[in-house]
Amino acid sequence: MTRWMTAAAAIALLTACSQEPAADDAAMTDAAPADDADTGAMDEPMDDAGDDMSDMDADMGADSQMADSALNAEAQEKLDSVLSDTRRDDDRARDEFRHPGETLAFFGIEPDMTVAEALPGGGWYTRVLLPYLTPEGRYIALNYQTGVWEGMYGDNWNDDAAAEIASWTETAPAKLMENGPDGAEVEAYVIGETPASLDGQVDAVLFVRALHHLNRFDVAYMDEAVEDSFEILKPGGVVGVVQHRANATASDDYASGDNGYLREADVIAAFERGGFELDSQSGINANPADTADYEDGVWTLPPSGGGGEEYADIGESDRMTLKFRKPE
Repeated sequence: MTRWMTAAAAIALLTACSQEPAADDAAMTDAAPADDADTGAMDEPMDDAGDDMSDMDADMGADSQMADSALNAEAQEKLDSVLSDTRRDDDRARDEFRHPGETLAFFGIEPDMTVAEALPGGGWYTRVLLPYLTPEGRYIALNYQTGVWEGMYGDNWNDDAAAEIASWTETAPAKLMENGPDGAEVEAYVIGETPASLDGQVDAVLFVRALHHLNRFDVAYMDEAVEDSFEILKPGGVVGVVQHRANATASDDYASGDNGYLREADVIAAFERGGFELDSQSGINANPADTADYEDGVWTLPPSGGGGEEYADIGESDRMTLKFRKPE
């Protein structure tokens, strides 16, 4: 499914999809893949895990996965406060599908950590992470490589779009800081271009509905994102992945990323190829009702809702939730 659009339309859609994936921030933060990187605007994602993986996650149960990653009482209290804050009034309706509190607890995110969020887009997850990490921790935003954006824009890639993407590291911090309390600070870098001073300094890197575009145009972009994550993480640091999950039996073409879905096995293989160990996986964000076989991919479902009312009751996509760890 190939749907190229004008830069303005792409930005608008990315923002709408910011439910988490793809672009959803503003301006370039607007053009950036939304909170869920479900930028249906361009093409589509990839994934691997299908009906059997969804069943496995359901059998495991989110609760059993949470046991080893429960936050301490102080951290949990702060996270609960952030999730109930009025700045999230427009976001809270998606919590039943995205489970931000349970997800961050599963990844073991503490308020004093240094956390990098890939593709913050419109800020759906940023409005949780930034206040949660302020003032004890450190928040870093990571954007797609220019080549990924060029592929997403397709024939509509032009000098204006290139200039907007090129200036993202300068313009994104101010826009993203609007998602946090007074005193919040944001650093912004492009994947593959993080400074050497950041190597070994990060506790966690989060890819929430953000991997499919990294895989769809060239697997080298995905490999670079994995490599960059490995370099900036501390020994023992974590990568948290929430990604639209394709059926395990989905074809390579369907699960390439163009439809927003990726096979779980492919995602695991990509991170293990980059030196990570699969620490644990959870059914927190699983949705067995999602058949993951739509002609228009994940954007058929809410919140994009391209498929219309007949798909509304399914809810948001079935998503794998994986925690990888950099060896000590």
